Amino acid sequence: MKESSHPFSALTPNFIMDAVESQGFRCDCRTSALNSYENRVYQVGIEEEKPLIAKFYRPGRWSDDQIREEHQFCLELAEHELSVVAPWANSAGDTLFHYDGFRFALYPRQGGHAPEFDNDENLVILGRMLGRIHNIGAIHPFLHRPTLESLSFGHESVALIEERFIPEEYRASYKAVTGQLLAAIDEAFAKAQGVSQIRAHGDCHAGNILWRDGAPHFVDFDDARMAPAVQDLWMMLSGERSRQLVQLEQLVKGYTEFRDFHPGELRLVEPLRALRMLHYSAWLARRWEDPTFPITFPWFNTVRYWGEHILQLREQLSALDDPPLELP
Repeated sequence: MKESSHPFSALTPNFIMDAVESQGFRCDCRTSALNSYENRVYQVGIEEEKPLIAKFYRPGRWSDDQIREEHQFCLELAEHELSVVAPWANSAGDTLFHYDGFRFALYPRQGGHAPEFDNDENLVILGRMLGRIHNIGAIHPFLHRPTLESLSFGHESVALIEERFIPEEYRASYKAVTGQLLAAIDEAFAKAQGVSQIRAHGDCHAGNILWRDGAPHFVDFDDARMAPAVQDLWMMLSGERSRQLVQLEQLVKGYTEFRDFHPGELRLVEPLRALRMLHYSAWLARRWEDPTFPITFPWFNTVRYWGEHILQLREQLSALDDPPLELP
């Protein structure tokens, strides 16, 4: 798809400033794009005030109700003095705005850097924050946003790749490994039926946590959904099993100062990692007509990529056979 035919091509600097000014601000003509692929995010200078962050939502991804539910969750967390970057609300209390066919939200600018997941003290602090976030997330469920489950993240992702993307020479290998992987994931989720689903951030990787002044600030709740609590912890675990056990111990040490942690959720760590791997490839595939994606991810959908991806899936299938992580 040519750049000019993609909806996001309408987001010129003038368009962005007009949208922001529709909410009563006066822009100083400075706009800069920030790293964001699913949506489009810009820092916009405001006359005699701090810059704002303008987030323009990808058309067709979320309904208005789903976006507002995400915003309300952030505002609810902020009301409990949790450090999340919540959307700006106008005098009527609205946080989602429409301008010439686009939906957008405005946020205060938050500085910081990615947290160090190898720092045990940082992990304790992150655990405390997540325990407090999950206490609020467990009060009531999302009504409009989805649940993290294997059908949409796993089965539908594999079906898309099989139908339109996998090279013929890798079709049989891909079908075999994903069939085994999905069966193992489904079995793991079936055995975890007693695990509670709560409102969760859903995408707690280092890029969505800004560390500043000794504290984490959680940003971008765009993937917020109903999920087990461990979904917001496992992406902070990395390295060999011995290191992951140390990281897990520190996270849970902080977490349990505010909320109980169900050890049975640990059996979902590798199944959730597998779902993310399957979903990530399908996400790239679904967005391939967005001209930003071939430019940013030129290695995707090459023969080499699929060969390496299948190898990674086989390694993940092996990881599912390993004993789950355990707390001391």
